[in-house]
Amino acid sequence: MRLLPSGERALLVELSDLDEVLALAEAVRGLAGIEDVVPGERTLLVTVAVPGDLEPVRRALPEMTGASVSVVAGARALEIRVMYDGPDLADVAAQTGLTVADVIAAHQATPWRVGFGGFAPGFAYLVDGDPRLEVPRRPEPRPSVPAGSVGLAGRYSGIYPRPSPGGWQLIGHTDAALFDVDATPPALLQPGMTVRFVAG
Repeated sequence: MRLLPSGERALLVELSDLDEVLALAEAVRGLAGIEDVVPGERTLLVTVAVPGDLEPVRRALPEMTGASVSVVAGARALEIRVMYDGPDLADVAAQTGLTVADVIAAHQATPWRVGFGGFAPGFAYLVDGDPRLEVPRRPEPRPSVPAGSVGLAGRYSGIYPRPSPGGWQLIGHTDAALFDVDATPPALLQPGMTVRFVAG
């Protein structure tokens, strides 16, 4: 663990992997004075409401690194319906040596875990899917990807919450609303949640 100051009210915690990040995020949320906890792939940004609360949190963090990943295993599960009609579906099948039907089945068979958010409001990096689906980004990004597009890139799956440029391999689309500024929380997908894709 490495602790880096990030202004008067925050610490950036560097950890070895996403499992440690998600476990520590759950543990830290129980501390007094915490205002926000933002997971990354190997980092956790911890923000306190009052600058004076930062030092007790700094002292507590090293003792919390042994938090079990099972703490986040009980996070709620979400089912998302996907129409598997993406323009890169056949290319993904060719790259992985699977049939199109096998790609679709593999995307649905393994529950994905929300690792962290980024790129755009409501976008979540989903991990722990079938390793056979690991494919590189497209050689050239698209200037515009429609909202709701479901894609693959590296070990991740993700859903574009709004139209934007993007280089992920698109395998389908969903009508799920991923970001609503009036909702609490605004992002549908929260770190630690489990997502299961179903054909629809």
